[in-house]
Amino acid sequence: MNLLHVVQHTSADYLGLMEDHLEGRRIRFSYFRPFTEKGEIPQAGEFCDGLVLLGGGPWGSAGGRDVPTLDEEIALTRTMLDQGIPVVGIGLGAQILAIAAGGGSEPSGLAFEVGYARRLRDDALGGFLPERFPSVCYMRDRPLPPERAQVLAEDEAGRPAVFQVECGRPARRRAVAAALRPGRAPFGPAERLQRLQIMVREIEDALVPIMTGIIKVTGWMQMRRRIPLKLT
Repeated sequence: MNLLHVVQHTSADYLGLMEDHLEGRRIRFSYFRPFTEKGEIPQAGEFCDGLVLLGGGPWGSAGGRDVPTLDEEIALTRTMLDQGIPVVGIGLGAQILAIAAGGGSEPSGLAFEVGYARRLRDDALGGFLPERFPSVCYMRDRPLPPERAQVLAEDEAGRPAVFQVECGRPARRRAVAAALRPGRAPFGPAERLQRLQIMVREIEDALVPIMTGIIKVTGWMQMRRRIPLKLT
């Protein structure tokens, strides 16, 4: 069974519906909660088959209100990319992945947006990314994918909603950043909360092909020899 390390930034952001898709494929995952009293991020040298960086709610990465473990997580993510180990980033996690891959992040106020994203490539996520799918954002700041990234989908404002970065030497694995699902619904405008409630079933349905695509491009169903991480 493959093992994923999952970094959680707030108690409200967790794998949620993604847990069922991973467990159904016999992919194990272990949470790391650096915001707790004795919490920490994964350490170099620990065996794993992938890293998932979850959202951060009010935390960002562009200097206004950075998550306290930002530097450590960027360093860890760079190590993963150098080793060719798949990384999935959601929300704040997508910002950290973008920075580690050679891109960046830009300041933006805390936003709660409920809408749809549009696929840009027919072969996105191995052909499994839906042509149109729900995009829910509760996030401070925004990722700036590196030039070498492939933008797979954009939101209603024309911003990257899903992007993919080849990684490793040679590039045999992929890092994927995506806004896949919300955490617990934040307090906010009633109209958006109502729209989110209406879209819950649609989000669940869209997650089926999206997770199939994520598993395909990361290779998390493949058994492989594990290697220790080394900081360079």
